Amino acid sequence: MRSIAFKPVFTALAFALGLSIYAAAQAGTVTVITSFPKEITDTYRKAFEAKNPSIKLEILNKSGTASIPYIRETAAGQRPDVFWSSDVVAFEVLARDKLLQKAPEAGNPLVPQKIGTYPVNDPEGFYYGQALSGYGIMTNKRYMQANKLPAPKEWADLTKGVYFGHVAVSSPSRSGTTHLTVETILQGEGWEKGWTQLLQIGGNCAAVTDRSFGVPDGVNNGQFGIGLVIDFFGLAGRYSGFPVDFVYPSVTSVVPASIAMIAGGKNAAEASKFIAYSLSMEGQELLFDPKISRMPVLPYSVAGLKVPADYPNIYDIARKSKVKFDSELSEARYALVTSLFDQTVTFRLKELQAATKAIHEAERKLAAKPNSRAAELLKQARSFAYTPLVDEKNVNDKQFLEIFRKNKKDVAVAKQLTGLEELWNSKAKANYARAEQLAGEAAALIK
Repeated sequence: MRSIAFKPVFTALAFALGLSIYAAAQAGTVTVITSFPKEITDTYRKAFEAKNPSIKLEILNKSGTASIPYIRETAAGQRPDVFWSSDVVAFEVLARDKLLQKAPEAGNPLVPQKIGTYPVNDPEGFYYGQALSGYGIMTNKRYMQANKLPAPKEWADLTKGVYFGHVAVSSPSRSGTTHLTVETILQGEGWEKGWTQLLQIGGNCAAVTDRSFGVPDGVNNGQFGIGLVIDFFGLAGRYSGFPVDFVYPSVTSVVPASIAMIAGGKNAAEASKFIAYSLSMEGQELLFDPKISRMPVLPYSVAGLKVPADYPNIYDIARKSKVKFDSELSEARYALVTSLFDQTVTFRLKELQAATKAIHEAERKLAAKPNSRAAELLKQARSFAYTPLVDEKNVNDKQFLEIFRKNKKDVAVAKQLTGLEELWNSKAKANYARAEQLAGEAAALIK
């Protein structure tokens, strides 16, 4: 009887002891939610844990766009501790929703206030620039030589017929860095011209990948010749020995990849230590690892910073850039831009490719033998294929934009958005079919 009576007490003690061991284990773990590849996260995890043996780093890999709802929907006290991403818009959204908190140990006084005209750190102190990123064009040199392709230098080059079927991009709805690339083009060229350019580039694409990693991986291994990527993908490929190049177009933007402490995370003290480490001299120099190849927020002039000899100077690139990136504008129309891209490019890639191929074929024939009627038909074909389905007047209409910022779980909102997306999708399909037909008629007139 005594042993039976003792059993519940022993079980309760064992359970309590188990809970305390679990709590202690959790107290030494920092969960980082990030879109960065393992080449970055593994390098930082090993270096940080070596310096802080009592703290473990746990990586939760999600895109910037997927991280926001995940953090929102996770209960306070159970959320990840750190958000680390190149998606500047995601930080603004999380800060606005009061899902970030200040990290008391973070910050580095040697970091400049701005990169170009863009603030490196959040003025309110809720997130910190940890690396700098620009957007550009990655090419596989062997692929380009084998296919006798000239090296593109500007986004506009990628609209040319010579690049048909050789380009890859990821979907901006699945990749925060691709969204920033798309926004860079739209802000640099203007809404109408920018969308025309994006649709032309989309028509030349061999693929629209689900994740941003798919593009650099495909260029590295020669599956694609050209990719639209954030700079560290291209530079990491080059410095890791792949036969690739990377260029910044004149229409580019340079913005911080940031790091922040999440409000309601499990381990604030340890999280603050990791953020501080990422901004320290040692943490900044890790960015020069060939597998990472990112630009530090510390200027190259900082004493003691060991910069590789042939590294691009991102501060110089920012000064020369034609784009003064407006993150508020980007955030305001984020859902519109990503949805419009998917409905007109991602989900209608096959039809856009067919229209673009027919247009390029007619252009080649017309260049060899002018024909006024064919030229008119070709002009109409290009208009059908490459005119954006949402004009600038609507984009500047706050009421129209507000539709895309409402709660999508609301039945009426969801119905309205679905109606718009279905309209764009069917309109794009019809436009591309008409463009292919007109381009075919133009080509047929040229004997």
